Amino acid sequence: MSQISSVCASGEGSPIIVIPARNEEKTIRTVVQGIKSIQPRDEVVVVDDASTDATASTAQAAGATVLSLVLRLGAWGAIQTGIRYALDKGCQTVITMDADGQHEPAYVNALLQPILTGQADVVIGACPDRVSRARRCAWSYFRLLTGLKLEDITSGFRAYNLTAIKILASAEASLIDYQDVGVLLILRRQGLRTVEVQVPMGVRTTGVSRVFSSWWVVANYMLQTSLLCIARVGSGKLPKVHRNT
Repeated sequence: MSQISSVCASGEGSPIIVIPARNEEKTIRTVVQGIKSIQPRDEVVVVDDASTDATASTAQAAGATVLSLVLRLGAWGAIQTGIRYALDKGCQTVITMDADGQHEPAYVNALLQPILTGQADVVIGACPDRVSRARRCAWSYFRLLTGLKLEDITSGFRAYNLTAIKILASAEASLIDYQDVGVLLILRRQGLRTVEVQVPMGVRTTGVSRVFSSWWVVANYMLQTSLLCIARVGSGKLPKVHRNT
């Protein structure tokens, strides 16, 4: 822990891996241990989004740093908490992963590479083949609405450099409900470069998707994200954040 902290403070070395989790006690141990086995120097931060099960204690026992939220903030609120934690520690890069085991830790370095070589500020681990025809239609709709030219808009497997971290830790970014499109719009607004890296993804073995768990949840997601796009989130001016190169 102290080694990671000193490395982050110097602006070198390992990223912090942020995992938002709510009621994921059945998968979180395997996820944390999987990351630790492949990325042993990386600090894994599980942000427990007011779970009602043993998610927090299970993650801690597996070797993760656990940040427990008293009130449920949703996936983006949990991710932003982890991003702010990383910023406070002086880390240069953040990786976000889901708690359900779909994301492969072996591809963390593949996401980091475009950032380390200065080709991108944000990298998305994309796996468009994993989705249903209905979700593909939703993605096409949001691409048309936003002008974003990305294949996998909803992937939570992402890497952010320090410039992106500072933007996403800001108060304005706290207003986002669904992080998928809103985050990408805010980052584009600041002129950040986003690229995709093709990665494989597993299948969720327990629980349900936070977005596609029911028709009501899907409708709510589509409505709120459409409103974000129609309101042109990311189209105005923000105070410029110093770009780290």
